[in-house]
Amino acid sequence: MTAEAVKVLKTVAAKNGFGLEFTEYPHGTDHYLATGELFPDSVLEEIRTTKDAVLLGAIGDPRVEPGLVERPIIMGMRFGYDLYVNLRPIKLYAEHLCPIKEKKPEDVDIVVIRENTEDLYAGIGGILKKGTPDEVAIADMVFTRKGCERAIRYAFEAARARNKKRKVTLVDKANAIRAMDIWTRSFAEVGEEYPDIEKDHAYIDAACMWMVKNPEWFDVIVVSNIFGDILTDLGAMIQGGMGIAASGNIHPGQISMFEPIHGSAPKYKGKNVANPLGAIAAGAMMLDFLGEKKSARAIENAISHLLVTKKIPSLSAASGLSTSQIGDMVCGVIAES
Repeated sequence: MTAEAVKVLKTVAAKNGFGLEFTEYPHGTDHYLATGELFPDSVLEEIRTTKDAVLLGAIGDPRVEPGLVERPIIMGMRFGYDLYVNLRPIKLYAEHLCPIKEKKPEDVDIVVIRENTEDLYAGIGGILKKGTPDEVAIADMVFTRKGCERAIRYAFEAARARNKKRKVTLVDKANAIRAMDIWTRSFAEVGEEYPDIEKDHAYIDAACMWMVKNPEWFDVIVVSNIFGDILTDLGAMIQGGMGIAASGNIHPGQISMFEPIHGSAPKYKGKNVANPLGAIAAGAMMLDFLGEKKSARAIENAISHLLVTKKIPSLSAASGLSTSQIGDMVCGVIAES
């Protein structure tokens, strides 16, 4: 799927007259099983100092312990590069893809700003007396004022830039988890700097309910790390499935990383059947971040055209189209536009 995303990126770059230089890194499960090497700090530093962005393919494999390969790469970059924003568009391209009856593309157009470096993902905690009747597992939520404020401010700026509903909704659970009051207070104080933007609030359980019942209510959502992880998967299904969902792990002005939000699918490996649109959409997000906004829109428009016309009839591996065929179709629309 990543190869198809690169193919599309090269096509749009050639059409619009700019260059892209790619370096491929092998640090997935096959590499680990062959060499015993996980993602080394030297590669993390090399990427930091020599690259503008990272396009990450889906990783994970049942042949090894869950998270063994993923953690050094994904968490290594998120924490190592301080990628404090997880930017997750939830956009319905074609009505027939939405599992909610009578919802149209204009009803599902949301951007989620998920804080990306704190909360339970900080990894503070552990397991005591593992495997015994007295086993204890502890994981601490961590929220800093800096972490909350910068994610919230990014959300308000995104609402201004989108210039649609001009509304930001804070999602937390401060009624039950009182530590999350830091989010509530930060949102209120930062919001005073944005009198032109409407402010709203929802607890995470209610937000999940409203996203299914009335997705048109939302414009920009800002949310903590763990709740954002859950909420954006729900959003992916509303837009048609994980196969179309992409995300950016961003630190404005610095190297950032882009990826499809779906996991890997080892059962499809080598079969040329998995739908690559999530990876292709991640490539479009990367181009937008790099300033090639015209090319990013060209990719997005091509995806939209192929889904609306049902030339790509579904987002599943059972669509009848091969991985490479879908990549070729996106390239074809771009070349003809």
